[in-house]
Amino acid sequence: MNRSPVVAGQFYPASSSQLRAMIDQLVDEKVAREDVIGLVSPHAGYIYSGPVAGAVISRIKFKDTFIIMGPSHTGAGKPLSIMTQGTWETPLGRVEIDSELGKQILAESGYLQEDSIAHQFEHSIEVQLPFLQYFKPDVKIVPIVLSYSTGANYKEIGKEIARVVKDSGKEVVIMASSDMTHYEPQEVAQKKDTQAIEAILDLNEDELLKRVAELNISMCGYAPAVSLISAAKELGATGAELVKYQTSGDVSGDYSGVVGYAGIIIK
Repeated sequence: MNRSPVVAGQFYPASSSQLRAMIDQLVDEKVAREDVIGLVSPHAGYIYSGPVAGAVISRIKFKDTFIIMGPSHTGAGKPLSIMTQGTWETPLGRVEIDSELGKQILAESGYLQEDSIAHQFEHSIEVQLPFLQYFKPDVKIVPIVLSYSTGANYKEIGKEIARVVKDSGKEVVIMASSDMTHYEPQEVAQKKDTQAIEAILDLNEDELLKRVAELNISMCGYAPAVSLISAAKELGATGAELVKYQTSGDVSGDYSGVVGYAGIIIK
């Protein structure tokens, strides 16, 4: 199946020329690129989260396939779902699913289920794609939506992904799509987000789960972040770096109820 865009014209321009021009303003072609295992990138409207997404995606050396894990905002479909065939369309063209790698992950996983319904109207993966296409038009993806489950399951999914990546011999980047605190005053959001970001930088998925629960951090993609950290450690990660953090208030000037955005690379 071809998965059509659902937030083109809302979260980002529906015109390919306008979209490319906007991304051109958000990325840095001159910054030094690094070989990364994975990254955390936000998924809001480009006017708000685009500067952070652009900054973090500019820092990485591109590989053939991106495994993109996003949260579910719709609640539709299977709670832990993967698409292993088809294409995803954006105004910049179609992105092919890496069917071989996707099917290997599905076969290895005791948790993920094949399901396109969870992905059909979910924006958290779609919003990442134009940035990938901008730098690598022939990029392939494996889209995974992680909805409600347990921290232990998220960690196991990460380990399953890591085993497949190791065995495949493919050049892969793992991406967790997540915004941070939602609709709290700037000072509160920054304080909470600092706690979550520190846990990610320490590559400590248990601490991230603990802080999200205890501090009531409304980080929508904490599950993808947990799976990413778990996978990255299995793949030999030694450190992480916060590339950029800002809030919607830094764009709108309204600091009374902001959404936080963090761009993090894991090496």
